[in-house]
Amino acid sequence: MDNSAPKRTCCESVRDFFTSAKFLIYMGHALSTWGDRMWNFAVAVFLVELYGNSLLLTAVYGLVVAGSVLLLGAIIGDWVDKNPRLKVAQTSLLVQNSCVIVCGILLMVVFNFKEQLAELYNGWVLTTCYILVITIANIANLASTAMSITIQRDWVVVVAGQDSSKLADMNATVRIIDQLTNILAPMLVGQIMAFGSHFIGCGFISGWNLCSMCLEYALLWKVYQKTPALASKAGQKEQQQELRQLSPSKDSESGQSPEESFQPLMNDTSVVAKPESTKQQGCCYQMAEPLRTLKAGWVAYYNQNIFFAGMSLAFLYMTVLGFDCITTGYAYTQGLNGSVLSLLMGASAVAGICGTVAFTWIRKKCGLIRTGFISGTAQLSCLVLCVVSVFAPGSPFDLSVSPFEDIYTHLIGEKMLPEAEHSLASVLTGLNATTAAPAEEVPPLQSYMSVSLLFAGVIAARVGLWSFDLTVTQLIQENVIESERGVINGVQNSMNYLLDLLHFIMVILAPNPEAFGLLVIISVSFVAMGHMMYFGFAFKSLGSRLFLCCSPEQKVETVDSLSLPTTV
Repeated sequence: MDNSAPKRTCCESVRDFFTSAKFLIYMGHALSTWGDRMWNFAVAVFLVELYGNSLLLTAVYGLVVAGSVLLLGAIIGDWVDKNPRLKVAQTSLLVQNSCVIVCGILLMVVFNFKEQLAELYNGWVLTTCYILVITIANIANLASTAMSITIQRDWVVVVAGQDSSKLADMNATVRIIDQLTNILAPMLVGQIMAFGSHFIGCGFISGWNLCSMCLEYALLWKVYQKTPALASKAGQKEQQQELRQLSPSKDSESGQSPEESFQPLMNDTSVVAKPESTKQQGCCYQMAEPLRTLKAGWVAYYNQNIFFAGMSLAFLYMTVLGFDCITTGYAYTQGLNGSVLSLLMGASAVAGICGTVAFTWIRKKCGLIRTGFISGTAQLSCLVLCVVSVFAPGSPFDLSVSPFEDIYTHLIGEKMLPEAEHSLASVLTGLNATTAAPAEEVPPLQSYMSVSLLFAGVIAARVGLWSFDLTVTQLIQENVIESERGVINGVQNSMNYLLDLLHFIMVILAPNPEAFGLLVIISVSFVAMGHMMYFGFAFKSLGSRLFLCCSPEQKVETVDSLSLPTTV
């Protein structure tokens, strides 16, 4: 009888975990991100296939998506703030999955009847289908942005309560789910399209989103029922906002750190000004409401005490040192095949998971702000390898070749210049044995020192990158007041997309492999500037205590957090 008691307790604890709001959020997020990763991977392939193996539609889609989030990020965040949590989550879920389902069905029709559609009205029907696909897919991405803000930046904070350690664990687990789905989901849909067809791939994604939508809807409802705090939302009513301003002492009783306690005071103007903007002042005034919301969102973001921390994260998007199409394309020019690249992507995911685990451990030992400083230092140290790779043997870096020659050649329509022929001939040597290539072009293909150092630095830097990303995410979660949580995260997404757009423009201006080394140096410079901004924020918050690994204040903070009901 005595031996059965511990087993019963263990079974109950396991059952409680699998029925807890925390686990249900993990399940819903896994389903959501799996569908998102499949769709984001497949839609780019579908657009390339539809337009005759051209990247034009894919480039247009990427530009529309980035521009939409850049312009509408603050408005989406404001909508998240002003509406009940359950309504926001359910609406975003339904709109996102419905758009993906409709887009998948439309793509199936286009794949099946492409020749017939191309003959109708001189191809205008097919062009209209392309426009509809890009438009609907963009709406799905905007709904996904709203879903990400409300779940990852709001619901997770409420479910964690006042427990900072629990919030860190939940953020790390959510990021691990992102890393795993980012690898496994494209692999699944890629195999389906490879052994089946694009038509079958569209049908599978549409069916997945239909089933996933129903399951996610049920999971959201269960989480909402298990967490009564989700029903009350600050900022929903003007009276609640006024009461919050009249009782600032509650913030000091909620366990905030001294650096966080002054945060609501910096937002007094934005919170008090909201009742003024709700007055009915004519049609023109109402039409300009989105512009005022956009301006107010950016002003509120600028007034946050974590402004420089958020900017530092955005600056990390201005880089070619990631596993995107740009780095992959450069790797192909350096002789790496798809098999090697897939292994490198897997190693990158493992490094990212290590970064999320390191984040939780370092935060417990050194505190949240110091974790960002340590992570940034680690990332910059690893990126030194990327700078060294620019000058290592096998690097195509050559400042004598103008980065604008390739653009000039395409615009003028002249034959390829000898300098451009040099880089392409090295790639085509193995494909065309009759191509005459000078003897001095062979050594760059035989030396993989440069590209090896490049990817070693990129992969190693992922540990610090994801740890730093989690640090800034939790700083925003803990320092932004509840009534502005959506709009601040919406502006943060806009800043991320803005710097991401700039890095694509940078590549367009210097697309040849000889200029990639210059892009690497510029990327590392932007990362360094970002971490310098974070250092300024951290030093302003902690002063000289920033360089203490475990200060007395942090020990007290840890003891207080252990007194709360945490789950490790």
